[in-house]
Amino acid sequence: MRRLRGMVADTRPLRNDNFRRLWTANIVTVVGAQLTVVAVPAQIYAVTGSSAYVGLTGLFGLVPLVVFGLWGGALADVFDRRTILLVTTTGLIATSVLFWVQAAAGNTNVWLLLGLFSVQQAFFAVNQPTRSAVLPRLLEPELLPAANSLNMTVFQAGAIGGPLIAGVLIPVLGFGWLYLIDAVTLFATMSAVVRLPRLPVEGVTTTPGLRSVVEGFSYLRGHPVLLMSFVVDLIAMVFGMPRALFPEIAHLSFGGPDSGGLVFALLFAAIPAGAVVGGVFSGWVSRVDRQGLAVIVCILVWGAAMTGFGIAVGLADRGSASWQHTMLLVALLMLTVGGAADMASAAFRTSMLQSAAADSVRGRLQGVFIVVVAGGPRVADVVHGAAAAAVGTAAAAAGGGVLVIVGTVVAALAVPSFVRYRINRQLATD
Repeated sequence: MRRLRGMVADTRPLRNDNFRRLWTANIVTVVGAQLTVVAVPAQIYAVTGSSAYVGLTGLFGLVPLVVFGLWGGALADVFDRRTILLVTTTGLIATSVLFWVQAAAGNTNVWLLLGLFSVQQAFFAVNQPTRSAVLPRLLEPELLPAANSLNMTVFQAGAIGGPLIAGVLIPVLGFGWLYLIDAVTLFATMSAVVRLPRLPVEGVTTTPGLRSVVEGFSYLRGHPVLLMSFVVDLIAMVFGMPRALFPEIAHLSFGGPDSGGLVFALLFAAIPAGAVVGGVFSGWVSRVDRQGLAVIVCILVWGAAMTGFGIAVGLADRGSASWQHTMLLVALLMLTVGGAADMASAAFRTSMLQSAAADSVRGRLQGVFIVVVAGGPRVADVVHGAAAAAVGTAAAAAGGGVLVIVGTVVAALAVPSFVRYRINRQLATD
């Protein structure tokens, strides 16, 4: 029994009242947020009948995420972080209410929808780095990997359950009710934020603006361990995230319909499902001292899993229907393993940023983290799409996995201090 408790998620961070309230509220809020994530493109398609307009959500979402992610991190290094969370949570509630109003009024203006979506993403981009920068002020350094694992488990579970719930509710309730549910669930987070203590930044030395953002990047240049946490994540995501290939793979390699279907859904759900499983059995992350080495190992596992996924796709193209079903199971297993490895890698990388960086730059570094996490997979979509057009989906996916392994090994050899990085447990207990 004791051994089993050591395997499942480390719940010690939940003993902290403030973290427990934020985490519990997030369980409710993440489902509501995913309803809006699904409802916005669905409403745009219902209004326009055009996938091109739906595709614009990527542009209208990414630009404010990059701009306000960086600027929001600078804000979080100057102003009281509790105040920033109050303002941005209020903004998220307001935009969800406006989404509800336009849907209830029968809006058919796609630009209004896209504009509201951009405003919502701007508030989100300021909120998230601030929220991450708060954790080291609430918890001891040794509990940060467990706390980040708990947070990511909830997020990934919402990424699976939210779209399924939305798919069922849209035909029954319509878009407006989904937006309203999102607005209502956000009050759970607001309640948790209101009860936080004041969180002024320790050692403020800057003012929010472009210079502050540049100072954050300059700080990274002087701290190769932190810089490498971004580099290896970009290597993993840009070369190893094959989601742009899922529609073609589902249709041509595994015999699914060209308009989606079960296989398509399973491919998209496999990585977050693996992250959830990894989160449930993440008790080991709190016992790892050499977090840099752990990140390298996790990304190597991710690369190997994506290589295996590509090989399974290639083998499926050469067999019967029953053989295709077998290879589909192998492909889904590889994606699931990759999702679990990515969850652990993200937990360690986030913890390193939170514990190894000075409090006065944590917000800006978390802003860069948000940009990397959001931008890497979008760059991967372009890279994999182009590669698949040249060499096919199987070779693109498998080759990407191999490049992840090679790139990660080269990065580890180039910056050995990253591999040697370990948590200071003495500091954690002082």
